[in-house]
Amino acid sequence: MATFFEGESHTFSEYLLVPGYSSAENIPANVSLKTPLVRFKRGEESPITLNIPMVSAIMQSVSGPRLAIALAQEGGISFIYGSQPAAAEAAMVREVKSYKAGFVVSDSTLTPDMTLEDVLDMVDRTGHSTMPVTEDGTPTGKFCGIVTSRDYRVSRDPRDKKVREFMTPAEKTIVAEDGTSLKVANDLIWEHKLNALPIVDKDGNLVSLVFRKDYDSHKSRPNELLDQHKRYMVGAGINTRDYAERVPLLVEAGADVLCIDSSEGFSEWQKRTLEWIHQNYGDKVKVGAGNVVDAEGFRFLADCGADFVKVGIGGGSICITRETKGIGRGQATALIDVCRARDEYFEETGVYVPVCSDGGIVYDYHMTLALAMGADFMMLGRYFARFDESPTSRVNVNGQYMKEYWGEGSARARNWQRYDLGGAAKLSFVEGVDSYVPYAGSLKDGVDGTLYKVKSTMCNCGANSIPELQQKARLTLVSSTSIVEGGAHDVVVKDSQQSVTYR
Repeated sequence: MATFFEGESHTFSEYLLVPGYSSAENIPANVSLKTPLVRFKRGEESPITLNIPMVSAIMQSVSGPRLAIALAQEGGISFIYGSQPAAAEAAMVREVKSYKAGFVVSDSTLTPDMTLEDVLDMVDRTGHSTMPVTEDGTPTGKFCGIVTSRDYRVSRDPRDKKVREFMTPAEKTIVAEDGTSLKVANDLIWEHKLNALPIVDKDGNLVSLVFRKDYDSHKSRPNELLDQHKRYMVGAGINTRDYAERVPLLVEAGADVLCIDSSEGFSEWQKRTLEWIHQNYGDKVKVGAGNVVDAEGFRFLADCGADFVKVGIGGGSICITRETKGIGRGQATALIDVCRARDEYFEETGVYVPVCSDGGIVYDYHMTLALAMGADFMMLGRYFARFDESPTSRVNVNGQYMKEYWGEGSARARNWQRYDLGGAAKLSFVEGVDSYVPYAGSLKDGVDGTLYKVKSTMCNCGANSIPELQQKARLTLVSSTSIVEGGAHDVVVKDSQQSVTYR
């Protein structure tokens, strides 16, 4: 006869935090969000500590190099998606590790033969108003000039006007030689009152751009997540099929941590993968595993040597595993169960294995709940898919800017390797959908706003750190009526924007 779990299966929206005593020291400016990423022994520190409890999901529509850099600048880490050839994934990791802070490789390059219509389309898709021009349109092609919003007038210039007719040509553009330091580049920007400075090599090829706004923002990044060589840290997704080929390439490229991307982690396939990595690399390569939804699954992966364990099956906004297969568990219930097992494991073995809550986050306050329930950090997909830095283009859907977002279990991703069915088996059905999410601007602005809410709520609980929150937090279940009561009700909201969320 089947085993029945006692109690109900709950989601984050069914819980609230009960305020605790807050002293004068409990203010957002005093809150630390530092948290361990990988396992460590009692009395020691984690080899990798996040400055914010946020990592990006192993997804094609979320974690590319640009987002990985932006998130590392804020103190979190991205896991480059593994549903691509191993060499291509390694190249993305290498791009992040070789990135020079302040030097930007353009992703919106023009050619002289493009038209104003093409420029306006590029602005609409990327939001960028300054774009370099190269002979072949590649970001490292022969530099021809630069286009800014001051170079054309939408109301007067014909849409078929060629870029070469209104760009500022190379000979009239102030540039800097390849190898110029960031300090010198910024001095040139200020001296000549520029918004952007092209960096060009000795053959006249564009190398990168330095923007005035990036210099200003770089000064305000105290939480940057850097390795011992002052490079941005980045993770990478792997699977349980081609790890013998993929892992060496990712390690060589400089990946700081790996994570098995799988629909369900309580399996022999994950055990084999972890054993192979430990046999070949010892503890030099850090690798997370998952996903699981109960104490038994956690202990299995912890005993197999997972450096962190992901919790959650079927809770993602684009995931239809529960309705397709009837597999999963309410994210809040699963998280509480696994975090209790983590603490018991730590008491028994002296080894702390961090827990990552993956899925089920709809509102910002759900992140605070996840941390209070015991999560060390959260893996987020939809949240990051909305930002400028995600790999997808910004599109106009019925008058509203959106970003495309699809699941790794969807037909579009075709990521069958994440389903551990053995041999060459492929699924004949999907477990994810293809969708849109409302565009939300820059990652930095979004993360800053979210984490200020998290810190404020922590202060209401009398906590200035994540461990303190987990010790002091008091949780209460709420009824469906209470959930309605918690939002605006029995009124007509004047500002329709107040009702827009990233659901």
